[in-house]
Amino acid sequence: QVQLVESGGGLVQAGGSLRLSCAASGSIFRVNAMVWYRQAPGAQRELVAHFTSDGFTTYADSMKGRCTISRDNAKNTVYLQMNSLRPEDTAVYYCNANCISTARTYLEVWGQGTLVTVSS
Repeated sequence: QVQLVESGGGLVQAGGSLRLSCAASGSIFRVNAMVWYRQAPGAQRELVAHFTSDGFTTYADSMKGRCTISRDNAKNTVYLQMNSLRPEDTAVYYCNANCISTARTYLEVWGQGTLVTVSS
């Protein structure tokens, strides 16, 4: 099995910054794409940032210029640095990863989510 554990959420004032982390562990052969999503109350889950296995990154229009996704392949960890946070960024942030297990099975794994609250 493969697990994702997120950390770094919390309460921050508007204009502030947070850095989220997501570490994959377990029976991992390789971690391919790693993605951050978020889900605000009453809203659908939406993609925030995507880091492909080839090293390409994409961002939601609402987050371009305000966040950076990065990863440490040696640690199977992805980060999301968010700056200039706004109240509308308040959401539960979820990490998602496409992995190949040591049994050579393809897995899509979700973390438990970490809450980000931005106060005005």
